Amino acid sequence: MIARKLITEFEELRYEELSASDRKLIDAAKEMTGQSYAPYSHFYVGAAIQMDNGEIVRGSNQENVAYPSGTCAERTACFQASALHPGVAMRKIAVAASTEEGFQQNPISPCGACRQALAEYEAKYGPIEVLLYGNDSIYRFPSVSSLLPLTFTEF
Repeated sequence: MIARKLITEFEELRYEELSASDRKLIDAAKEMTGQSYAPYSHFYVGAAIQMDNGEIVRGSNQENVAYPSGTCAERTACFQASALHPGVAMRKIAVAASTEEGFQQNPISPCGACRQALAEYEAKYGPIEVLLYGNDSIYRFPSVSSLLPLTFTEF
């Protein structure tokens, strides 16, 4: 048996330490939490993707009583980005979440299905930087593969 260890490196930043463009992306993700349709979980998630052409594509989580027919904010945003801008690379994604009490203190991370969807676009176009927002800190990962090591991207 060979034991191996996976290590995920990321930066922990404050909002003020971000570039103006990263703050704009975070702000778009935060704004999108207000567009969530989450009458069952009351957990509102917003995502914003910076495209290679400079466009920002937004998404929010959309629930449905026929659970799990809804979709997460990250997949809403990346599928919309691919549909609206075919052939254009996604360069960054920002994610924010809130409840009735306000934004989460600590960043939340995309679910496995969202990580897989994003990993496939990353395999096609190159690294997608990930910014995860929390009131207390923001985590910056260099790529989706940082969140999903040993990705399934070869078919």
